[in-house]
Amino acid sequence: MGSAGLQKARDKMAAAGVDGVAVDTFAHYYRLLEHGETGMIPESSIDPVDMESLSDVQVADDDAAAAVRATAVIKLNGGLGTSMGMDRAKSLLCVRRGLSFLDIIARQVLHLRSVYGAPLPLIFMNSFRTSADTMAALARYEDLPVEGLPLEFLQNKEPKLLAKDLSPATYPKDPDLEWCPPGHGDLYTALRGTGLLDQLIEAGFRYAFVSNSDNLGAVPDPKVAGWFASSGAPFAIEATRRTPSDKKGGHFARRKSDGRLVLRETAQTLPEDQAALADLERHRFCSTNNLWFDLVAMQNELDRRDGILGLPLIRNVKTLDPADKSTPEVIQIETAMGAAIEVFEGSQLIEVGRDRFVPVKTTNDLLVLRSDVYDIGKDFVLDQVAVEIPYVDLDAHYYKLVGDFDKRFPEGAPSMRKAQSLKVAGDWTFGHGVQVVGDVELDATTAKRVPADSVLSTGSDA
Repeated sequence: MGSAGLQKARDKMAAAGVDGVAVDTFAHYYRLLEHGETGMIPESSIDPVDMESLSDVQVADDDAAAAVRATAVIKLNGGLGTSMGMDRAKSLLCVRRGLSFLDIIARQVLHLRSVYGAPLPLIFMNSFRTSADTMAALARYEDLPVEGLPLEFLQNKEPKLLAKDLSPATYPKDPDLEWCPPGHGDLYTALRGTGLLDQLIEAGFRYAFVSNSDNLGAVPDPKVAGWFASSGAPFAIEATRRTPSDKKGGHFARRKSDGRLVLRETAQTLPEDQAALADLERHRFCSTNNLWFDLVAMQNELDRRDGILGLPLIRNVKTLDPADKSTPEVIQIETAMGAAIEVFEGSQLIEVGRDRFVPVKTTNDLLVLRSDVYDIGKDFVLDQVAVEIPYVDLDAHYYKLVGDFDKRFPEGAPSMRKAQSLKVAGDWTFGHGVQVVGDVELDATTAKRVPADSVLSTGSDA
């Protein structure tokens, strides 16, 4: 049954033109799944980790500059922002002054090129859904492409598998929903399969800096580049202290059996270990998803493993149509790119501040980013000017989708520089020049408006 399902999946991927390296990688994980592999990492098998902090590291200016000149920047840009009601690349969302994520990323890189005289190629890993919109938006930056290198490469796709028998799912109503991305661990498969890994090495680059396009804090910082280059490590990840908002997310640990660093995701945590996962005192560090790796070390390891890096399996169970819970249960085979930390002997972690981890997963995050909590300077780097990042909880019924969110902030985000938290229940529309100070809660059973120039403060009633 399983072998027949694998052959059907192979045939389906081949017919869709999926790269052979990706097909072989999928087959590797299919066999693990078939033999009962769950990818779970028991709490009893790991210990907490500690690490040095970037703030304590000294990097000479010349070393930092040399490292940046040898670095290529890769942005993961395959997401559509569907959870926020978008049907195009999330990185096209407007952030500030008419600039999108893509605009700011491009300008960050162009600025660093001018300061350091570095080629610093910027390359996007797009999906077939984000490629056209992204490339059209980048066309205005005529100086962005680096000669001999592409501006994008495409992530692979794989079939969703019916949970009942591991055969490829079919959905004639919307055939696109028969497919899913293999998780961002596909980065390494796609780099090899497209030939881009070889291209970068042949062009003289030694290091790659990889991050998510929705994290504007992920600048290819010369100090971090210099630290990584001088460490001699083949692979490193920037980690940051976990906060209460990270309780349900993954964390770093050290495997007892061999001492290797591991990244344990929520989907790899047993039900009985959920309390340990949420313990911020025990497991203190989460991933920013900002990665650095030595291109030659990556090439050598992939060659040694016949193109399959062997990242831990993530078995993701969903419904075939995520918006229709009556559709069949499917399994999506995924891997996390950060899990490569356990593949390489001598991998490193470095603690960085939250200023390098500003992801936008919801409209709550988007409101903070659009507010005056951050300034954006001439280098287009986010500068946190508020003492702390306020906690925002907007009523999902009215604010979850970007279109609904924008209607309720027609004059822009309120000032939140002095805010600790903003919790909004009900349908509120904000006027121009509103300020939020301290801890503010708004509650309404009918549509209401916060008048222009209002100052909302702890205990105030709009």
